[in-house]
Amino acid sequence: MSENKSEKQEKFKALSAPKGVPDYVPPASSTFIAVRDEFVRQAHLAGYQHIELPVFEDTTLFARGVGESTDVVSKEMYTFADRGDRSVTLRPEGTAGVMRAVIQHNLDRGYLPVKLNYYGPFFRYERPQAGRYRQLQQVGVEAIGVDDPFLDAEVIALADRCYRSVGLKDFRLELTSLGDSNCRPAYREKLQEFLFNLPLDEETRHRAEINPLRVLDDKRPEVQEMTADAPLMLDHLDSTNREHFETVTGTLDDMGIAYVINPRMVRGLDYYTKTCFEFVHDGLGAQSGIGGGGRYDGLMAQIGGQDLSGIGYGLGIDRTVLALEAEGVTLDGVDRRVDVFGVALGADSRRRMSLLVDELRAAGVSADMSYGDRGLKGAMKGADRAGARFTLVLGDRELEAGEVSVKNMEDHSQDPIALDEVVATLRGKLA
Repeated sequence: MSENKSEKQEKFKALSAPKGVPDYVPPASSTFIAVRDEFVRQAHLAGYQHIELPVFEDTTLFARGVGESTDVVSKEMYTFADRGDRSVTLRPEGTAGVMRAVIQHNLDRGYLPVKLNYYGPFFRYERPQAGRYRQLQQVGVEAIGVDDPFLDAEVIALADRCYRSVGLKDFRLELTSLGDSNCRPAYREKLQEFLFNLPLDEETRHRAEINPLRVLDDKRPEVQEMTADAPLMLDHLDSTNREHFETVTGTLDDMGIAYVINPRMVRGLDYYTKTCFEFVHDGLGAQSGIGGGGRYDGLMAQIGGQDLSGIGYGLGIDRTVLALEAEGVTLDGVDRRVDVFGVALGADSRRRMSLLVDELRAAGVSADMSYGDRGLKGAMKGADRAGARFTLVLGDRELEAGEVSVKNMEDHSQDPIALDEVVATLRGKLA
């Protein structure tokens, strides 16, 4: 039976990316890469080494490490059975995977802290909107093995420097302390006593039983209004935790890093203890968080390792790009695809230009050329679109003379250079 017209249209319908998964295509992709690479560069300057993590892990890792009461685990994970009927999950965050790798490869048996840096896509089934994606891109660091408030300050300062290094200005740093196992139990009782006297719905009451802090993170206006007078962890710290937090804030003061104390802050993951922080940008609308993190004492032991402390962050690349757009910040050089662009007129010239471009690339110079049978005007448009600093023009006359015309695209000067001297000359000009 032949296909009808509607069946044919459906069969050959253009496909789109899955809902909530952004594409980064040229020229916008250059800004994405510039932000990611600068965040990674800053981490390496602070002594953090790269770790490459699996995109999916055993589901138990996230259920145990992130916390079953969190929205991430209970509602947002991409979990499925593989062909061996094993439950695996696309990674929703990076810290649990890093900790698993540290334990598995015995990195915690050497010098501490272990300082690691990672980047890549993470996956959460959320309602897509501006800045909230189902595939989100992050750069993260983790410093594992030492409970030291000065390390907390280092991590926060590094995140702050990452944002400033790409030109972002209109953000604020919010921080608090979530205490630890010494003072959290008593606070938990006080908070639950408060919450159980409220007319909470069944789901919220169940959440209050498992992890009452999660209720303070509820975004519904009616719940926020009911919990406005709830006791706060920051008011119930013991002397050790208070001293830890005051050392962190004092060190940030000494570094000249501005912050706002937010006693109601609750991060979306259960493993956080003590120092907790978030970077907020009001130019993004509802999804104002552009990155954050905190300390996670107890996480390593919870997933089967030593009882070692750690602190880290995850910085959103997607949201940083949106924040840069909101501030009207353009990163220098991101519109440059190559430094040198070749324009050749005639078959013999194109053959020689292709060799010359290859020689430039081998020498470490980014280069491209015009392809197809284009005239000079059309080929020069390619040089402009590539953002090239220099354009090489090679026609029959230049080829016969053994030289190429080198045009400086900034001051529009143009000089002939011998073909066998082009690579060395351009390397000198671009140094």
